[in-house]
Amino acid sequence: MAKTLAVSPLAPATFPELPAIGGVEFASVEAGVRYAGRTDVMLARLAPGTAMAGVFTRSATRSAAVLDCQEKIAFQSAEGAAIIVNSGNSNAFTGRNGVESVKAVTNAVAQTLSLPESRIFSSSTGVIGEPLKHDRITAKLSELNDKLSPDGIEDAARAIMTTDTFAKGASATLMFEGQEVRIAGIAKGSGMIAPDMATMLVYIFTDAAIDREHLQQMVSALNEKTFNCITVDSDTSTSDTLLVAATGASGVRVTDHSVGFMEALRGVMLDLAHQVVRDGEGATKFVTISVTGASSDNDAKTHGLAIANSPLVKTAIAGEDPNWGRIVMAIGKSGAPADRDTLSIWFGDTLVAEKGWVSPSYREEDGAAHMKNQEITIHVDLGLGGGTAHVWTCDLTHGYISINADYRS
Repeated sequence: MAKTLAVSPLAPATFPELPAIGGVEFASVEAGVRYAGRTDVMLARLAPGTAMAGVFTRSATRSAAVLDCQEKIAFQSAEGAAIIVNSGNSNAFTGRNGVESVKAVTNAVAQTLSLPESRIFSSSTGVIGEPLKHDRITAKLSELNDKLSPDGIEDAARAIMTTDTFAKGASATLMFEGQEVRIAGIAKGSGMIAPDMATMLVYIFTDAAIDREHLQQMVSALNEKTFNCITVDSDTSTSDTLLVAATGASGVRVTDHSVGFMEALRGVMLDLAHQVVRDGEGATKFVTISVTGASSDNDAKTHGLAIANSPLVKTAIAGEDPNWGRIVMAIGKSGAPADRDTLSIWFGDTLVAEKGWVSPSYREEDGAAHMKNQEITIHVDLGLGGGTAHVWTCDLTHGYISINADYRS
């Protein structure tokens, strides 16, 4: 039986009401991949002609499922497609067994749904290094097929959870050339979060009609400003996968110049990325780190991530200690250009440090007051150029240790 974790204090009040996406059906079941008493496999069936795009972890030890998806993602076809996901076992670092398990699952899904195996995309999340009992998944495919429904997305979001304390969903509806276009997505992620090209497991669906090449360009660009700007614990997963499916069911053709659609997709991706941070293992604070005045945008992001990933910064936030010296430390170690005498730091609206020293107007009680909030903002200006970045993270509490010290038990 899976352990029940207390819901994050940063969680939204309820799962959002997501619109049905034409051309997509969902189903989920309890397969007992690792735990009893909870759903742990989800299936999404996609209409013929669906365009698929994705980004994946750059981990050198990425899972067999990731490698399989990477081989397939650029393939274009008028056939339908499907996504099959299990939680409880990541099927990573499992050698030839891992490859065979992926093939067993994708072939069985292809036969069940009468689709080409090249159009079956699989993901696995959970414990690393243990063989996947894929027969428990394939034994449930008939049941999954029978349960497919346009309204099953919330159950699908719950089936892919591991140490998540709440299911994550986001959506957008926009008018495009006088017609309605819908976007809906789900994600899982709570720990082992420091994306490097993709993040956790994320599945986004739209009824827009988009050429695969244009969709891929959008997803890759937006990923850099959303999922690749979050971190919980600085650890990049072996299984990070983001898949976006455009079914074309609305009949509305979107191009790479469709700014409105791209902004709506960005909003869904950023919402899901923020939810992952809000569900960071043991998190009690949601932290926005804003960096300006860097030599370049890349340098700004480097500084932002150095602050966000520092255990000393994160534990100070958990303890509600306005220890601005740790911000200075993180900037100094990042490797990106910085100058002590041009650096300024704010906690919320309070100027803390400037010109190489504590600000004359700073009062410790003002910084401490901001640290008591659930939502913390740290702003840094390097005073070197026009580079900017936003990074999102959470605090580091004893809860993170408790969750991960007995994760496999």
